[in-house]
Amino acid sequence: MSERKALLILHGKQALNEDVRTAVEDRRREGWELAVRLTWEAGDAQRLVHEALQLGYRYLIAGGGDGTLRDIAEALALADTQASLVLMPLGTANDFARAAGVPLEPAGALQLLDVPARSIDLGAVGGQVFLNMATGGFGSQVTANTSEDLKKVLGGAAYLFTGLSRFGELHAAYGELQGPDFHWRGELLALGIGNGRQAGGGHELCPQALVDDGLLDISILPAPQEVVGTLRRLMSDGWGLDNMFVRARLPWVEIKVAEGLYLNLDGEPLESDSLRFEARPGALRVHLPADSPLLSRRD
Repeated sequence: MSERKALLILHGKQALNEDVRTAVEDRRREGWELAVRLTWEAGDAQRLVHEALQLGYRYLIAGGGDGTLRDIAEALALADTQASLVLMPLGTANDFARAAGVPLEPAGALQLLDVPARSIDLGAVGGQVFLNMATGGFGSQVTANTSEDLKKVLGGAAYLFTGLSRFGELHAAYGELQGPDFHWRGELLALGIGNGRQAGGGHELCPQALVDDGLLDISILPAPQEVVGTLRRLMSDGWGLDNMFVRARLPWVEIKVAEGLYLNLDGEPLESDSLRFEARPGALRVHLPADSPLLSRRD
């Protein structure tokens, strides 16, 4: 099989995206054999990854939003292959891609085919793998309740708009987290367990996270009454909450939650009252920019 042969797995909603079509055609003119397959329903991404590997593809491209990128990354990582992944972010938030410095234009993203792949970590919980972040608390509820129509109109600002409009529903939840030389319990407003740095349309919950250090970044926003009382102003000022977070970097962490703590995994709901999160070092080969902020060793 040609060394310059790749398969783009594209979310079905992007089938008529002219920027994607132009970018694919440009790469073909530059000598790449680039095939395209579309997802239609749940499970398609995993099936297409499996088929691509059986056909001998060494380069896969994930075209879609954060959920699509996670599904393809998970399928590739579980296949235990040396095939590598290019990210083509086409969603509303594109949180992992933005933090990693991946171009948001399809043409720029496809140029990463020419950049050597790097081994990066993934997170894992309950048999699932995640590329970016698990989040909990009020922010996760906002993410889950932000409508697709609003995201189409406002883009990433839709998450902030929804959060402000639902401020009256704000409440703290109780959680307990334990890991190596780390134990915290109490009421919290937000929780991030990150391989990447940001979630919910650009909010940096784990601003120091790296994808090649073998660790997960833990960020907890406690809920003393003074924080609850001033959160509206802080949200309006761009979530200036940095100095209020409790942070840790751990290879694993166990969390026990009480009723009221909403959790999601790269945007998808995660339901359980007891979970163990762990880092999987070097689990996936990804083409990231050489100067990506998420890499501890930059070329």
